[in-house]
Amino acid sequence: MTEPFMLDGAQVRRAFSRAARSYEQHDALQQEIGARLRQSLLDVRPQPARILDLGAGTGRGSAALAKALPRTQVVAADLAVPMLRAARRHAGILGRGFARVAGDAQALPFADGAFDALYSNLCVQWISEPLPLFAELLRVLQPGGTLLLSSFGPDTLTELRAAWAEADGTRPHVSRFLDMHDLGDAALAAGVRDPVLSSERVTVTYPDVHALLRELKGLGATNADAERMRGLTGRARLDRMRKAYPSLPDGRIASTWEIVYLHGHAPRTGEPRRTPLGHESSFPVEALRRRSR
Repeated sequence: MTEPFMLDGAQVRRAFSRAARSYEQHDALQQEIGARLRQSLLDVRPQPARILDLGAGTGRGSAALAKALPRTQVVAADLAVPMLRAARRHAGILGRGFARVAGDAQALPFADGAFDALYSNLCVQWISEPLPLFAELLRVLQPGGTLLLSSFGPDTLTELRAAWAEADGTRPHVSRFLDMHDLGDAALAAGVRDPVLSSERVTVTYPDVHALLRELKGLGATNADAERMRGLTGRARLDRMRKAYPSLPDGRIASTWEIVYLHGHAPRTGEPRRTPLGHESSFPVEALRRRSR
């Protein structure tokens, strides 16, 4: 189980807003994970009529969904407005490929049951309280709607985390992420039905530590830990971290990325749904009349 921690939501918004122009120069891993996630969504039957792409970023995943599912309305939502502005070039003529909506994942600007499916690629790791998050995701899903997401797990950037701990162990320099069990427990507690979770570890190599740090900044994946050190890191600390980072025999460095996948669905009609007032179930009035007879 992951130790409790908090992420700074304002810092997350700022980092991704600044990264809007550079994001697509560094998102090869994000695109690969997104393609795997979309394949699972393409297998859903019947085909969803409306899909929410949560944390859509610059919209390349939304465009791929719209192309693969031409009869489906795709809505791209993101916390950072500059990301949605950048997504305009992928939205097609007059934005017909997908709609763009600014919104916080913890308070989505959509009506209850607005979507048949919710797809979220490497977004929810930037939210440290998963239980209210899952409750909100279920709120905007139709009964029986599909929930499909990926997230970074706690073994992401372990080498960088260890190098910073050796160089300067006073404050976290790398954001912490929830593990698969925490996400699964929160999903169940919120009412997600039949959640299936899995994880994998991907190793990416870089010419040096500077290239890794440049990629993280270009993605907006900077340290958002609420307990992080504020202000400039300082050259001395940075040099100590670089020396502490292990090198491969060819002089390159390796970075581990843990990917967690979750696939589940919203409660179907008659199944209990968790709400602030407790567990509630919904039935069409016709079903209740049939039962009373």
